Amino acid sequence: MTTARTATAPAPNDIRQRRRDFVTHLYRLNRSISSDNRHAAAEARRTLARLRRCFAGPRQEADAYSTVFDFDPPETEQHIWLLVAGLFALHPQAQPQDAHGRTSIGTAMGRLAQDRGDSVHRRFTQLVSVETASLPHYLRQCVQLLATAGIPLDYYRLLDELIDLLIDDPYGRNADRRQRIRLTWARDYHRTGRPHHPANTEAEPEPTTPDTTA
Repeated sequence: MTTARTATAPAPNDIRQRRRDFVTHLYRLNRSISSDNRHAAAEARRTLARLRRCFAGPRQEADAYSTVFDFDPPETEQHIWLLVAGLFALHPQAQPQDAHGRTSIGTAMGRLAQDRGDSVHRRFTQLVSVETASLPHYLRQCVQLLATAGIPLDYYRLLDELIDLLIDDPYGRNADRRQRIRLTWARDYHRTGRPHHPANTEAEPEPTTPDTTA
């Protein structure tokens, strides 16, 4: 007698490892651009160009499939991995020193706001307040702004957070987690972008006592 094989969902640890491997691959693409191996450098540039074009439409998105599907994303996360791949291609950068710098997009936008003020504040406010369906559009705008200033992002963290924010959730079971992520971004933004007022360390003059002896 044979026993029927049943499909089992991948273990959570396995999924997390696949996510890490995928993002590490994106960072390696950026590193390969400056490689002495001309073929490797040219291939990395072509791959990043394909990933950038994935925002242009379905046909261009299909060109990015091989980069994403090589790492076997869960079906429910495929669109989010594609989004992160495209965002990375818009703003490629070196891998964080500890591989998990944990810098949120709120922190990154707060740094940018220190230099550019109100225009960045408006864009960030849109990001943390829009409906879920509009989030990728505003996220793309924010990442493009960060790219112009060379301010880094932690794409490991970004992928994890976007999975919570953008994965299908028809029954609202993830609503609290989504709200906490947006609040964390807002907190990081305001803590980082807050103007720094150095403490006044000069001693105040002693009050003078009127001379009543005259």
